[in-house]
Amino acid sequence: MTALLPFDQRPYRPGVGIVLFNSVGQAFFGRRSDTTEAAWQFPQGGIDEGETPLDAALREMKEEIGTDQAEMLAESADWLAYDLPSDLADIAWRGRFRGQRQKWFAFRFLGRDGDIDIATDHPEFSEWRWRNLADAPAGIVAFKRPLYERVVAEFHPLIRSL
Repeated sequence: MTALLPFDQRPYRPGVGIVLFNSVGQAFFGRRSDTTEAAWQFPQGGIDEGETPLDAALREMKEEIGTDQAEMLAESADWLAYDLPSDLADIAWRGRFRGQRQKWFAFRFLGRDGDIDIATDHPEFSEWRWRNLADAPAGIVAFKRPLYERVVAEFHPLIRSL
């Protein structure tokens, strides 16, 4: 195994995050299946080589929640980043990254609840529900909380249009 770069010299993994709104302005929350902690989060994931952030968001939505029945409402003005805590930094992504730098997208869900299927080939979530967007920071792991607060602040005005 190659030696790991010092934490502060590692790059950020490029990624995307998705806030999927239903017709009454509630957001999709999934409970992570890979932790015993009750961590509720939005769908998110990496950007593949040659993929645009929007293409990655649409792919991740299909891969994680089994649907792509949505239309884009907005894209975050900036890339948002989080650092992994030290106990995870050498484990996640084999220690190659210090965290993620993400472009966030808001989508309006065009399907029915039955069109969402989290029992995908590689399940990220053990359960899901629609909740108020403002609930997001309280339900996420602490190291992602500041990023989620920024996402909520930026996308909260969109609820009026739904």
